[in-house]
Amino acid sequence: MSVELYLIRHGLAGEHGSYANDAERPLTEEGKQKMQQIAQRLHGLELRFALILTSPLVRARQTAELLRKATLADSLQETPDLAPGGSLTTWLDWLQEWRSPPQTKALALVGHEPDLSTWAETLLWGEAVGALRLKKAGIIGLTLPDQQSPIGNSSLFWLTPPRFLL
Repeated sequence: MSVELYLIRHGLAGEHGSYANDAERPLTEEGKQKMQQIAQRLHGLELRFALILTSPLVRARQTAELLRKATLADSLQETPDLAPGGSLTTWLDWLQEWRSPPQTKALALVGHEPDLSTWAETLLWGEAVGALRLKKAGIIGLTLPDQQSPIGNSSLFWLTPPRFLL
């Protein structure tokens, strides 16, 4: 069975360069409010994830927690693969184990740009071509194939900037 993969960029965060450690940069109050609204809208669309995977950076973790609190998933896990510069290859190894036994599942990944767009392009076209840009709190939805490698064999079903969910 297929996996529906939702790539979700973290919400609006504090000013880049305003924190000594960028990993600790949190969502702004506006970012929290908008993410709560988006999470409620997704809940209203009856979207549910088997799992939310998140980057360990504060702003991504906060975004993932808001999605979980809106009852979009029961579980949430951190993975270094979703930190900036994380490994798609390592994540694909994890995915292979997670999707066994085969069944239809929805999975959310909360992370950062340009990595999420690069991952989406690689899964769609086999390489990153710089065509996709995910805005903060935006979503890309991909269907990953059952049998073959998802690289270059996935399908796009959702590309939404946050303004369409507010």
